[in-house]
Amino acid sequence: MGIEIAGLGGLILLGLAVWAIVNIINSGASTGGKVLWTLFVLLLPLLGFIVWLIAGPRSTRRLA
Repeated sequence: MGIEIAGLGGLILLGLAVWAIVNIINSGASTGGKVLWTLFVLLLPLLGFIVWLIAGPRSTRRLA
């Protein structure tokens, strides 16, 4: 049972990291900032996602 739960948690974390990276790339941050945020999310997925969610660059796309 523990393996299935860990696998599901890893899959959810992977999805959140991919979502964060897509939003980082679509943000209005400078290229260097995008690279640093992306590396942070890739190297420390859970901590990087949480910090990005709180303080990361926002998307330039606006809803009408």
